[in-house]
Amino acid sequence: MLTRVFPFLDWFRGYSPRALRTDLVAGLTVALVLIPQSMAYAQLAGLPPYYGLYASFLPPMIAALFGSSRQLATGPVAVVSLMTSASLEPLATAGSEGYIGYAVALAVCVGLFQLALGILRLGLVVNFLSHPVVNGFTNAAAIIIATSQLSKLFGVDVDKAPHHYETIWRVCRAAYHYTHWPTFFMGLFAFGIMYGLRRYFPRVPNVLVAVTATILISWATGFEHNMRVPVSAIDSNDVVRLIGEFNDTLTELSRLGEERAVLSQRLEEARGAEDPFETIDLERDVARVGLLIERAGEKVHRTRTHLRGLLFFLVEAPDGSARFSVGMRSGGQRVAGRVWRLKVGNRPLETSRLLMTGGGAVVGVVPEGLPSITVPDLDLSLLLRLLPSAIIISLLGFMEAISIAKAMAAKTGQRLDPNQELIGQGLANVLGAMGKSYPVSGSFSRSAVNLQAGAISGMSSVFTSLAVVAVLLFFTPLLYHLPQAVLAAVIMMAVIGLVNVSGFVHAWRAQWYDGAISVISFLCTLAFAPHLDKGIMVGVALSLGVFLYRSMRPAVVSLSRHEDDALRSSFAHGLAECRYVDLVRFDGPLFFASASFLEDKINERLLTKTSLRHIVVAANGINDIDASGEEALSMLIDRVRGAGVDISLSGVNENVMKVLKQTHLLEKIGADHIYPTMEKAICSVHAVAHEGGVEQDCPLTTVCRISTQSRGQGDG
Repeated sequence: MLTRVFPFLDWFRGYSPRALRTDLVAGLTVALVLIPQSMAYAQLAGLPPYYGLYASFLPPMIAALFGSSRQLATGPVAVVSLMTSASLEPLATAGSEGYIGYAVALAVCVGLFQLALGILRLGLVVNFLSHPVVNGFTNAAAIIIATSQLSKLFGVDVDKAPHHYETIWRVCRAAYHYTHWPTFFMGLFAFGIMYGLRRYFPRVPNVLVAVTATILISWATGFEHNMRVPVSAIDSNDVVRLIGEFNDTLTELSRLGEERAVLSQRLEEARGAEDPFETIDLERDVARVGLLIERAGEKVHRTRTHLRGLLFFLVEAPDGSARFSVGMRSGGQRVAGRVWRLKVGNRPLETSRLLMTGGGAVVGVVPEGLPSITVPDLDLSLLLRLLPSAIIISLLGFMEAISIAKAMAAKTGQRLDPNQELIGQGLANVLGAMGKSYPVSGSFSRSAVNLQAGAISGMSSVFTSLAVVAVLLFFTPLLYHLPQAVLAAVIMMAVIGLVNVSGFVHAWRAQWYDGAISVISFLCTLAFAPHLDKGIMVGVALSLGVFLYRSMRPAVVSLSRHEDDALRSSFAHGLAECRYVDLVRFDGPLFFASASFLEDKINERLLTKTSLRHIVVAANGINDIDASGEEALSMLIDRVRGAGVDISLSGVNENVMKVLKQTHLLEKIGADHIYPTMEKAICSVHAVAHEGGVEQDCPLTTVCRISTQSRGQGDG
């Protein structure tokens, strides 16, 4: 009982100091990969980079303590980070306090859902995400993740468009004119280090080396070069006017947002009070304010894009003061050849302290110390709002984690409990949220590192968490000069492994419709991005549709004798069929959706095979039967026997036989018409059915092939 509640107690049976040392080395090795990766993934999720460290503090340890896998490394991962960003961007501005609050609440919602599934032993619900859907989504997500980092790699800022491909087009246009080449080459240098080390020195932590090298270069060369100046230092009345318009429009946009929130609240109250006149008036007011917000948003976008596209040069005015001139120098001696840009975000610009950037973007200040452990502020309406996204993230995250855990368990021989793993992942998200974590899951790359390092138990993940604690307490100043472009390179390098083109080919070879579902899921995810849930929903709907269609129309084939003495589909193998006995195999459960299909196929045989005397239904493939199926079978027996043809069943399993007995259908069929095997059915009915017949060689007893030209259409 104790080990079921506290699975980690099993670790210490026969645990030795040598095992402890091995876990320590494995945990520190994983931490060397986790620390830079987590900061990159937090950036992908729309959060400040140091929130990746917060998500690496409690979750790895909690997931290991209460999960069933001893080598699974939990923490920030690419796909879940992207899903977090896609889920929260419609609700708040990325990086804002409200956005961070939503991210923490989303972690709680994800954790509670996973925890509920684990406690209720419902881990099988993840099977609703079929492999073709996940393959299509993962390939699309890899492309979306990689392209989402292009703006940081080129050192440009653009506003996000309603669709991801539109945003990428904006990035490409901005990069064509305004690429910051030191930023680009810094990212390219990081790529070269990681690729070279991964190929030629795979045991060296390539991410850590790339991060360390670029931090040193950034610090030594002054990669970041910022200056705070008043608006009066801008030597352009047009730019000053644009800054004023930008601030005024943002203020108006904020006021309109508050007004819409108030009107929406009043509208809900009016609908609850069932006041039609007040409801109509308020709906009109909400629509009017919505149009004003849309218009103000477009104006903000145009102004911000214009301001971001301006290039400034630092010049010395005749009076000796430093001023920023737009474009080429004019009216003074240029004292620095550096190109400067105005940093414009989603908030009004401080006219007394404008931020001019003359270098590349870096991580900046990382707060020292551990995050405060607090219970997130939650309310039911917020949880319900986040629930649809939380369900998708929960299932995707768990599918990724359990796939990795199963792969490692196959190598280690460890027993794996999917429901216990759900509990571990759920607790990691819930308790991690108390330490300011966003949703996390199992990582393939870090789990592989953990396994290769020889991790024996989950203590390796405990040591990983402790290493992150040490970084937060003592080493955060070292991360200040880490270039954002390097984090973008880390993400892009990590998601290369998610691209799996062979998955499409494999799915198509298995079943063409699985390949089609995989491709459609891929295309829809790309088209709907950043609304990734729509791509998944399309894939799930197609999978369920195919499943229902196949359930409604299972294979119904006539059997004949094959060269290997087995009874096989006459159409598939080009075998002749017996004129007097039709051995019909039904491959699927006989339930409400498929019962009429069996009737139709038997009726077709009665109409086309005029010499037919006996039908044997090979029921080996009928693994279940419901009331509709039983009723259809009863009517079918009446219909067949009423046409002067006898009917029998063979290979009826226990579940189906139980229903036949309970409904007294067995009495109608006749116990002497139920055969244990197809061979015994043939031996029993063959002689009677062929009395007075002219068939010389029966295809049920002798191999008889037909020519290809004479083969008709099959039954499917």
